[in-house]
Amino acid sequence: MTLKIYNTLSGKKETFKPRNAKRVDFYVCGPTVYDYSHLGHARTYVAFDIIVKYLREKGYKVFYLQNVTDIDDKIIKRAKEKLTTPKALTKTFEKEYLKDMKALKVDSVTKYAKATDYLKEIISQIKRLSEKEYAYRIEDGIYYDINKFGNYGKLSKRTSSQAEDAVSRIDEGKGKRNKGDFCLWKFSKMNEPRWESPWDWGRPGWHIEDTAIAEKHFGSQYDIHGGARDLIFPHHEAEIAQMEGISEKSPFVRYWMHSGFLTVEGQKMAKSLGNFILIRDFTKKHSARLLRFLIAKTHYRSPIDYSEKLLFQAQKELDRIDEFVEKIKNLKTELPREAKVKMRASFSSPSKKDFENAMADDFNTPKAIAAIFKLINKGNSLIDKGKLGEKEASNILAFLKETDKIFNFIFWAKPKEKTSQVVLNLVKLREKYRKEGNWKKADEIRKKIQQLGYGIEDVKEGPKIKKA
Repeated sequence: MTLKIYNTLSGKKETFKPRNAKRVDFYVCGPTVYDYSHLGHARTYVAFDIIVKYLREKGYKVFYLQNVTDIDDKIIKRAKEKLTTPKALTKTFEKEYLKDMKALKVDSVTKYAKATDYLKEIISQIKRLSEKEYAYRIEDGIYYDINKFGNYGKLSKRTSSQAEDAVSRIDEGKGKRNKGDFCLWKFSKMNEPRWESPWDWGRPGWHIEDTAIAEKHFGSQYDIHGGARDLIFPHHEAEIAQMEGISEKSPFVRYWMHSGFLTVEGQKMAKSLGNFILIRDFTKKHSARLLRFLIAKTHYRSPIDYSEKLLFQAQKELDRIDEFVEKIKNLKTELPREAKVKMRASFSSPSKKDFENAMADDFNTPKAIAAIFKLINKGNSLIDKGKLGEKEASNILAFLKETDKIFNFIFWAKPKEKTSQVVLNLVKLREKYRKEGNWKKADEIRKKIQQLGYGIEDVKEGPKIKKA
């Protein structure tokens, strides 16, 4: 099946053709580790985790590289506020970021690359840009002259004059040739972190770390670069200007992929608005599984408008999945041979095909999940009619396990809850009344159990206790 990917560079879906057969070099812009990660980070990194896992399931050997920005102005400022060093600050928040990713089962990254581990490569790139006259020196650092690069603005579809209207962080130097010029090397002020360079003691600009890290691992051209939509300009535009300026090869990246924004009830997340939700705070109230599912059920390019209503709906859908999985796990019905043959030919195959078609169409996870729910609805109907056998249930379970290698929200290990002895005694007493035919007493006991926060489902194997 042909895989199509929407390429921000061309503005359309394109057939996916890696540069080296089944090898895929995949880079995603990682976090600046000066604070805890928020839901916007989760939105981006869960989406790309699913995409990478899908590619691997399709047989691609994906090297997934993600940078970690561990030096910039925000880090220095926050370290001063907290009366600590930038190194200690970033070490703390890098650990917290990885802890959040582990909670969300984002575990597909091949290598996390810290900016400060690539100073040699960063300096090499700036040297080469200087030799080709893309870079120039002013009072506070080395800057990139965007007017020297003829295609500046091709990713964001901006002209050079439009690029002048927006400037990136770490580029407010006085004496710049153009307003949109960005910093490659920032000279250090007193008591700031610094490294030796051919120009002066200083630290790298924000954009240069990504191309230096990518070139070290992938060379001057590679397959896929991903990140949040707000990085298209100027960050990714700057990356193109840097690497294509050095290599004189185009395109620097074959496919550019960008995830949609996450808002909260129609507003951008902001601490000043009181709607800034950290991943660690979310997981204190809800499961990380719920957040992963919420992100997965939205197409990676589409926006997510987070709300409690949306969360409630997602939880109901997860409950439906759990109930169905439990049903087919416990199914013991054996169908006649003729029914089995018909079932294999007509039941599971369409859902698998719909799933594959959806994922091959620019990783359309909402349609892929819809295919799973279509299977669940059909399966429930057949179970109710006694027309789903044990073997067919096993095939469905196998299919769900295959999809969950990509999604990671179906077979999520649940924390074991110990049912109180009071509830267990009531369930036992209710069963006694049921066997005696004393339905009134049995119903009274059921209500008591419900008041304690539990429900009972009467199945063939006996009473099943569920947290209400």
